[in-house]
This record gives sequence, C-alpha cells and structure tokens, in this order.
Amino acid sequence: MTERKETTKESAEESPEARPAPSGHGDDAAASLGDYRATFYAARVAMAVLNRDGLVLAANPAFGELVGTDPAELVAATAADLTDLGADSRVWTAYREVLCGRSDRMHCTRRLKHPEGHSVWVEVTVEPLTPEPLSGEERMLLSVADISDRHDLLARLRHLQMHDPVTRLPNRTLFFERLAAALETASFEPSGTGRIGLCYLDLDGFKAVNDTLGHRVGDRLLSAVAQRLTRCAESAADRGTGRGGHLVARLGGDEFALLVEGSTGTDQLAELAQCVLDALQRPFDLAGQRLSVSASIGVVERTAPGTTATGLMQAADTTLYWAKEDGKARWTLFDPERNAHRMTRQALSSTLRPAVDRGEFTLEYQPLVGLGDGRAQGVEALVRWRHPQFGTLSPNRFIALAEENGAIVELGRWVLERACYQARAWQLAHPDEPLFVSVNVAVRQVWDSDLVADVAGILAETGLPPQLLQLELTESAVMGSAGRPLQALQALSDMGVRIAIDDFGTGYSNLAYLSRLPVSVLKLDGSFVRGFRSQEHPNPADEMIVEALVALAHRLGLTVTAECVESAEQAERLRRIGCDTGQGWLYSRPVAPDRVEALLDAGRHTGA
Repeated sequence: MTERKETTKESAEESPEARPAPSGHGDDAAASLGDYRATFYAARVAMAVLNRDGLVLAANPAFGELVGTDPAELVAATAADLTDLGADSRVWTAYREVLCGRSDRMHCTRRLKHPEGHSVWVEVTVEPLTPEPLSGEERMLLSVADISDRHDLLARLRHLQMHDPVTRLPNRTLFFERLAAALETASFEPSGTGRIGLCYLDLDGFKAVNDTLGHRVGDRLLSAVAQRLTRCAESAADRGTGRGGHLVARLGGDEFALLVEGSTGTDQLAELAQCVLDALQRPFDLAGQRLSVSASIGVVERTAPGTTATGLMQAADTTLYWAKEDGKARWTLFDPERNAHRMTRQALSSTLRPAVDRGEFTLEYQPLVGLGDGRAQGVEALVRWRHPQFGTLSPNRFIALAEENGAIVELGRWVLERACYQARAWQLAHPDEPLFVSVNVAVRQVWDSDLVADVAGILAETGLPPQLLQLELTESAVMGSAGRPLQALQALSDMGVRIAIDDFGTGYSNLAYLSRLPVSVLKLDGSFVRGFRSQEHPNPADEMIVEALVALAHRLGLTVTAECVESAEQAERLRRIGCDTGQGWLYSRPVAPDRVEALLDAGRHTGA
C-alpha cells in the first residue's frame, strides 16, 4: 500500500493535469474537467475556470506564464484584476452580465503588462461552462489569446491609412478624428483651458510649381514644407504655448492644418501663424532647384464648448479665403463681424430670385429738377428690397449681388416694367406736363437678355411713349462698348429712348468716345458736386472741371444732370456754369409714388 501510495504521489507530481489545486475547490474543478483536463492544461491559449464570483478555480500553465505566476497560486485570485477587466466601465459591465447569467458571452481586447516588461495585446473571452455534474456549481471559462502580432499589423495598416504618403503627416481622416476628440476632451476636462485653435493654410502659387517643374519636385516641396511646419509646432510646444498638443496634418493638395489643443488665446495662434510664414519664406533647395513660396493662413481660436468640427473648419476656410483676398502671404484672424457680413451676402444672394416672385421689391422715385426754372422734368426710379429678415435694403446692398449671380436680368426687367406703368399713370394724370422716368440698367442686362426686345415690349404693353423713358448705364459699362452692347444702345436710341451715362467722371472719362455713342445725357458723379457745397470756401478746381465738362457736353448736343445737390448754394452755382438739371436731397429724398405728385406741385409753386 505504501509503495502504491508513493507511486500514486509520483504520478501526481509528474502529471500536470492530475496536479491537485491548493484549495478544496481546486480538487473539484480539476476533477470536473473530465476528459478535457489534458486539453485544458496542455493548451497554448491561456485559460482559467472561474466561479460566479469571478474567482479562479483553476488555471492552465499558459495562463500562469502570461501573468508570471504559478497556476496553482492563482486559485481564488480575482480574474478581473489579472486581465484588467475593471479598467473600462463598458467591459466591466459586460463581464458582470456574463457572471450573473444575463449574457452568454463577452469579448474584449485588453493591453496587459507581460512579466518580462513588454506590453501584450490580448483577446479576452468569458463564457459559461456546463455546470459541474456532482455539485451543480456554475462555472465560467476565461480564455486569453495573445494577438500582439495581429494588433501590430493592424496598427501598421492603420498608420498607412491615416497618414499622407508624401509628407508622412496625419491625413485628413486622422485630423478630423483628433479634432473631434480634442473638442470633446476640452469641453469636459476641468483642468484644461477649454479652448482650441486652428491654423489652416495653403501655399500661394503651388500649382505653378507642379505645372512648370513637375509633380516630383512638387512632392519634394510639400515634404519640405511639412518638415518646417512640424518644427514650428514643436517649437511652440517647447515654449509651453498651450497645454495640449500640436497636430500638423496635410488635408490634401497644398492644404495643411495646425491644430492646437488647449490653446491659451489668439496671441498664441498669431505667434504660431507668424512662425509658419517666416519659416516658409526662407528659400527651399530641392534637387538643384531653389524655390521660394509663401502661404495664406486662416486663424481661428475659440472655446471648445458649443464648437463643432464642421463649424470650426468652415470658419477656418472662410478666414483662409480672406487672407488670399487681402493679398496672400499673410495670416488673417477670424472676424465674427466680417463673417456675419459674408453670411448676410450669401443669404441675400440665394434669395434674390425668389424675392422677385414673392413681390418683396418696391420702387421709390427721386425728382430730376431743371436748374433754370426749378420744375421737375422727370424722376429716377430706385428699387428697394423689403426683406423679411433684414428690413428695407437700398440698392447698394443687393444690386452688385444680383449682377454676380445673374438675378439682375429678372429684377431689371421687373423694375423697367413697374417704372413704365407708373410713368404712364402720371402722363395720363398730367398730359400737359408729362414726366420722364429714368431707369438704371446693368451691363449684364445688355449681354444676358434681349434688352431692346424687352423695352419695346414693355413700352407697347404700358402705352408709355419712348421719349418718356430714359435708361441709365454706368460710364464703365458704356465707354468702350462695341458689338452687341453698342448695337443695343443704338437700337434703343433709334426707338426714341434716351440714354444717360450715370456717375460720369469716375470711370474712363473718354470724352472723345462720347461723339460716337448714342448718348443724350451725362449725369455728373456726386464727387464733383461736393466741391460746390460751401460758398465761403469754394473749390476752384471742381468748378473749372465741371464747367469744362458741361461746355463739352453741350457742344456734343448732350444735357448735363448734377447728382447729390444738397443746398441752394450748390444749385445756384451749378446753374451759373450751365448744368441743365439737378437731383438730390435739396429737392427730395426718394419717395413712394403717391408722394411724387405732391412734391412736384410744391416744386412748381416754390421753384424758379
């Protein structure tokens, strides 16, 4: 018996699968493994059997090797501590769900510290085992697979996916990941500044480098630029400007971004932007080519709470556009007021065409008064936009936008039609003293529509005689006219419509060309009339210029209208040098149609 006992003892010591666990639970667990004991202890995958409390009942040698402890000493240890399951609240919750029987399986990836000092990435799985047949005790199988090689491969693939191959900088995808994370961190971390900054730049004239020297040189230039940007960011971080990191990324083409997490204010971002400009201004020596480049930089700095990645990038893109618009080779700081103006322009531009259909435009009229007798000879139609959000807008707020997006054609046709209907009504009411109406026409109306056909059709529809319609075009639009514009002006003049040059004296002032144009009226720009305001301190030069222009116009058979007449002294001096008509606040501001007749009646009684 003794010999038999000793043999049994030797067998137990030599056979790992028969080795009893130090606790009573270990005996039951090892025995309950049944036919699977050999597989459990010989497996190269780290495994342990747990009870419902998450305590180790048995562990195989691979598990002991993973954690650097004899498997026998792991019995009754807390499995969550050994595999770092408690560090993540979501993982911990999923783990507890399995232990409590409310879930059949949990799976996660953890990073563990290997006994030899290096880190190991593992895949941890916990799932129920068949209850122990004798005691009915419920158990869990914990398995831990080393996936370090796979993780490293995925990390390398992700690095390639998230970095630009030319500059080796983070690419657009990684930049936006970091930006979103930085915004979230800055919004909820009480120890930080709660702010974020961004320098968004592109190279001025980079396309010319690619076109003339080839894409290989262009790529080398981008790589060299990336190195200088990185040095600027590292230098800023070394100086302690900002409590967070500085990320440099290539967003595409010649566009780069420098993200400052935990920024300390606009001064910090301005310093970084200036560092970038100074660094890029130094020449680059690339494959025998000495290149000089500059950059335009949009700078945005703001609090993180309430800021979105999209909003921050839109602001940066807008500010970069301002930097280019302001002359390039500079940085520009985001200006909320300037941006509000830009947004207003965009809102107005996008709603111009629908506003015509909605009837949001209206016309006001300003009298054109004879300087000799003080009687109104005509009126100028001035369009106003009764915007539902911005109130009543004068033409200088939206006419340029209408010309840019082409809405001026439709709007101009509406103005012409309404003004002709109103002039016809006045003519019928006062047939002995009819007023002509003067309507502004943009040069785009001549090019993008059949202006001659439009005018002919409107005159026929309204019944207004052509001589009671005057069309005003700016000097820059009329001077140098050839081809279709000149033909249109000639056809309109032949029809009997008067053509006036508006704001004369501010453009080309090609006086010799006047004789070849079908023009009947010159409207002197208000800048000439301002010199006539003070009788005590007259400007002789203004008076001499205006007198010369009036004399030349009369020799060419043209009449002259002076704009911006604000005082009786101005009107008298303009009359003495020969101006024919005047327009300005002395006579009336632009008014609604129903007030025109009352103003004209008052003028007839007080004028001349």
